[in-house]
Amino acid sequence: MSNSSRAARPGHQLPLLLLRAFQELIDELHVRLEREGFADVRPTHGFVLQAVGPHGTTAVELGRALGVSKQAAGKTIAGLEAQGYLERGTDPSDSRRKLVRMTPRGRAVLARSAAVLDELRARWADELGDGRLCDLEDALTAMTSGPALRLDTPAWFGRD
Repeated sequence: MSNSSRAARPGHQLPLLLLRAFQELIDELHVRLEREGFADVRPTHGFVLQAVGPHGTTAVELGRALGVSKQAAGKTIAGLEAQGYLERGTDPSDSRRKLVRMTPRGRAVLARSAAVLDELRARWADELGDGRLCDLEDALTAMTSGPALRLDTPAWFGRD
């Protein structure tokens, strides 16, 4: 493809292609997770579990990380607690603070998600070639503020 035809591509296609790639990866991830006993996990749950992290967090901190209110965070926590992914408890360093932590099931789905995404990346590397995939990742890193994950992405989509 010539440089002039590359430049003539409409600008709206780029975000749509990036979104489509994201959706296809996440859809495949969830098909695999469902087959492996995690049928109740949803794409937004991954953002929540990442925000809770290995050491836990509070509802206020979780809401801030996700870009939602404390009440919305509390509702999400309650749902994931009922599903067995999160648990609430007291902070051992400050008994006034209530922490939300991942359960073994929460850690398991996060670990399995990471493994499946590694497998999907390997499939892309096989199809595109490892060099092209690395170039794509490097280019995306260069054009964005880096590889850091924005945990408030679901709330960002709903912003006015």
